[in-house]
Amino acid sequence: MQIFPLLAIFVGGEILDMVSNTGAVAKAVLLILLAFSLISWAIILTKWSLLRRARVQSGRFVRAFRKAQRMQDIAAVADQFRPSPLVGVFEGGYEEYKRQIASNAGRLRVDGVRRGMQIGASEEITRLERNVPWLAITAAVTPFIGLFGTVWGIIDAFHGLGTAGAATLRAVAPGISEALITTAAGLAAAIPAVVAYNLIGSSIREFAARSDDFTLEVLNAVEHIQPQAMAEVHR
Repeated sequence: MQIFPLLAIFVGGEILDMVSNTGAVAKAVLLILLAFSLISWAIILTKWSLLRRARVQSGRFVRAFRKAQRMQDIAAVADQFRPSPLVGVFEGGYEEYKRQIASNAGRLRVDGVRRGMQIGASEEITRLERNVPWLAITAAVTPFIGLFGTVWGIIDAFHGLGTAGAATLRAVAPGISEALITTAAGLAAAIPAVVAYNLIGSSIREFAARSDDFTLEVLNAVEHIQPQAMAEVHR
């Protein structure tokens, strides 16, 4: 199988020999674990890059918002900071703000703007959380898949031992050591997934709290500019 020469580069010929000597079930288990691991690492790297860019752009967007004199000014440049989830939060509130201004109702309803921003925040957090549950699934499932391969390998080793009739440690040790490869592979897939799941989850919770703070900051700005905005409408 093409995977085994590749493994030899990283783990050496001795491990490769043990993997090559495992049965068909163990090889299938290793391929399943490899698939879990590759998907998990793809998610980890993608999310890590996304969160890093979101963190940088969020800081820039907040600074631009604080410098802006009008809501329209920040809306005009919001697309420049698109990786930031705060842009979606702002746009959710700004759409409601524009509707109220256009309706010429005489007074802005801040609660409506708040609800629009809460919807925007929920959508952005959902976007950040997309595919992250796969890391939890990998962390929970792969050790048991590896354990299944190990148990199957040990059963196979003892069955061969019984057939051969040589009940010595020298006879059974190679089969057991080959079987334990799948447990090691399961842990190798699970450990990065569980670490990344917790770190990414912590970053997403940080963005959720930051969205709440930004919502309050936008509402304060809306209340501050409300008289000026409505005066412009009535001119």
